[in-house]
Amino acid sequence: MKKSVLVQDSIMQKQNILGMDLKGLETFFTSIGEKPYRAKQLLKWVHARGVLDFSAMSDFSKELREKLEASAEFSLLEVVSLQKSKDGTRKWLFRLEGKNVIETVYIPDGKRKTLCISSQAGCILNCSFCHTGKQGFSRNLSAAEIMAQLWYANHSLIAEGEVAADGRGITNVVMMGMGEPLLNTDNVITALKIMVDDLAYGLSKRRVTVSTSGVVPGILQLAKETYVAFALSLHAPNNKLRSELVPLNKKYPLEVLLPTCKEFIDSYPQEKHVTIEYVMLDGVNDSLKEAKEMSALLHDLPVKINLIPFNPFPNSGYVCSKPEQIEKFADYLRKRDYIVTVRRTRGDDIAGACGQLAGDVIDKTKRRAKFEAQYQKLNITTQDKQS
Repeated sequence: MKKSVLVQDSIMQKQNILGMDLKGLETFFTSIGEKPYRAKQLLKWVHARGVLDFSAMSDFSKELREKLEASAEFSLLEVVSLQKSKDGTRKWLFRLEGKNVIETVYIPDGKRKTLCISSQAGCILNCSFCHTGKQGFSRNLSAAEIMAQLWYANHSLIAEGEVAADGRGITNVVMMGMGEPLLNTDNVITALKIMVDDLAYGLSKRRVTVSTSGVVPGILQLAKETYVAFALSLHAPNNKLRSELVPLNKKYPLEVLLPTCKEFIDSYPQEKHVTIEYVMLDGVNDSLKEAKEMSALLHDLPVKINLIPFNPFPNSGYVCSKPEQIEKFADYLRKRDYIVTVRRTRGDDIAGACGQLAGDVIDKTKRRAKFEAQYQKLNITTQDKQS
């Protein structure tokens, strides 16, 4: 008797379909005895129109709506808080199942409406200048949890009249929030496919950017499975300094990483460059010596360079480079025909700027052991994080 009840409960368990791309939804509809084309209709209702009520999906029969009510659901994230910056930036704190929280940042800039999305609860890479890495690591986000950030931000901003009311208000997405996206590649790629799907958000592939610290297998998988813009967090022009700032460099040094970036570019003839992100740290990586090394390092790779003033957080041990030094660094590279921009700091008064995100992470010992075993190849361990 108990066994039959368990079987019935398993059959009736609802699937969270918020993070299913077109292919996943086609499989889902087939599994409940429906035609795969229903997946296209559902994508439009949920993502383009923001409708999560099956009973309001008027082009579905009553029978199908009832079937969906019994077998599917849309699980959003709990909003813990919303902070608004004086410059228009907003930061949401979302609670995950299991009490961890993540942060998502909206950055308006004229017609450009950018959302910075998290891919993990915490981060295991422990880059020395990043607040997120100091908070520990709990787990990867599911594709549904990644999409829930975009769904909520997009449709709440539309409702407020903050972005265009055509159902596709957010114009740009950057995977630059909490976590390393390419250590959660499967879920991130599924989410990316939803973002660029014309039936969903219809974002231009060049307006969706994945930023990585240099996870080589993830870069290759990204190149193979989807096409979006690509940014590399470089932060140092030689292996010695980069290994201090970005410990992942011990596993994937520059002589391995940069050819992989070139391979990514060569995979897409329409893509012209990799964006190089470089945080400016006073007296650490901002001298003309590093600028010269950087120029020599990148000469064979088509790049745009984005210099990022360091955004402080308590006990970081770093100070932002002086504005005149940042300009000298940029000027040296520009004179050697590099396209260089200096990022304007946004949302620093609400700790929403680059490198400042640090939602509370519950460090679950068993979960940490599991992931550290998985990432042992990266030479990143608990001991590294405490040193």
